[in-house]
Amino acid sequence: MIVVHHLENSRSLRIVWLLEELGVDYEIRQYARDPKTMLAPAALKQVHPLGKSPVITDEDAGSRVVAESGAIIDYLLRRFDTEHRLWPEPSSADTTDFVFWMHHAEASAMPPLVMNLVFSRLGKPPVPALMRPLGRLFAEGVRKQYLGPEIRRLMDFWEHSLEGREWFAGEHFSAADIQMSFPLLALEGRGQLGDHPQLGAFVERCRQRPGYVRAVERGGELSL
Repeated sequence: MIVVHHLENSRSLRIVWLLEELGVDYEIRQYARDPKTMLAPAALKQVHPLGKSPVITDEDAGSRVVAESGAIIDYLLRRFDTEHRLWPEPSSADTTDFVFWMHHAEASAMPPLVMNLVFSRLGKPPVPALMRPLGRLFAEGVRKQYLGPEIRRLMDFWEHSLEGREWFAGEHFSAADIQMSFPLLALEGRGQLGDHPQLGAFVERCRQRPGYVRAVERGGELSL
């Protein structure tokens, strides 16, 4: 039995989705964010020292704990997908693309999006009221000069990568698409996919997959 320690509105929905696609039995343990800080609760530190999500426990492997999205996906694929339904065979021409998108999603895609979210909160509580105007000015400058152009560059790259194809790592849906779904869902939630039709169509294809529908039913829809 796989236990998914699932934090609301977090990347751990990808792990629930992957397990649904694999048809693996699993249990969800839900965790709520702190309503003021939006951080994960201290209870997650009892599962893993970093206290972050996603994290899984493999009860059939001596309660082995695995953290980090990419590491979890890799572990679950090697453990349960020996037929390579959701990842290419090592000899496949799609392997290089698959590995790239698996790493790109967290290494290059998410950092500017997280930074953008952090800067967007500089003019809001819990920042002291007297500091909020300065925080807003500082955030506006950083977002205009760096974060905005960087996110646009990434989106243009993704849009170009999907031209003439439905999925990121070849002709078939794979775990790389699950990994890439989170940054795109985050951008869609902020209304930023309007002028990137390929990205919008990709998100819609993801939402139409029965595995994604079941994952949302069990783990909750993202509200980003």
